[in-house]
Amino acid sequence: MSDHSALPARPVSLFTLVFLFAVFAASLLVIRYLYHPAVLSTVNAAPENLPKDLEWRATAATRRSVLTEVRESSEKAASSYAWIDQKAGAVRLPVDRAMELTAQRYSGRK
Repeated sequence: MSDHSALPARPVSLFTLVFLFAVFAASLLVIRYLYHPAVLSTVNAAPENLPKDLEWRATAATRRSVLTEVRESSEKAASSYAWIDQKAGAVRLPVDRAMELTAQRYSGRK
């Protein structure tokens, strides 16, 4: 029996490793020189350069006002009663009332 760990690497396997390294390096060079991603920064961009649906992102003041509107509408929705689908009988309840009804339903009390 011969000891295979003492044998030198075959020239074919060395050539394969060098070839794979060269292919990897060539692909990195191609990516480096040919890939130029488009920069689409909408934060702090001039409003006239933005599409209509992204104008709210133009300045910190517009982002703040939209955030305030979203929070107000969320708070209103979370604390009011409304029909979601009247035919199906789906309603929107305040969170506290919904938790009470859920606790009653699963505790067995009515």
